[in-house]
Amino acid sequence: MKYWLMKSEPSTFSIDDLQRRPGKTEHWDGVRNYQARNFMRDAMRPNDLAFFYHSSCDIPGIAGIIEIARGAYPDFTAWDPKSDYRDSNSTPDKPIWYMVDVRFKRELARVIPLAELKGNRALKDMLLLRRGTRLSIQPVTAREWNAILAME
Repeated sequence: MKYWLMKSEPSTFSIDDLQRRPGKTEHWDGVRNYQARNFMRDAMRPNDLAFFYHSSCDIPGIAGIIEIARGAYPDFTAWDPKSDYRDSNSTPDKPIWYMVDVRFKRELARVIPLAELKGNRALKDMLLLRRGTRLSIQPVTAREWNAILAME
């Protein structure tokens, strides 16, 4: 099993939104960064776990835990003319972008704010905390995963 961190702006899609979906499951679409896409397409597998991270909000932080319910498949929003994530270079025959399905597992007892994560020495090498890293999907080591759960 691998561990991940997946970012979403709660005003667009939050952990609460996921919890309200049928089966508490939804596709994770709109990723338009090649490295994040490659993580989904090449490394994510069903049953992997991920932290659901709320970004671009008053208090960014880890809000809950989700699992990968379905491995990568073409992101159909790329060829939807009404989608904000449309990419005319991606087609059903030659998709560029991929998505996975995620399922709600649980909310954390509290949101663990970014500021607190930065203060945890066990997380000093975490990709999320590196200057200039803005990936919406990123790997988390088992050590980092356990250190964050201990902060709950």
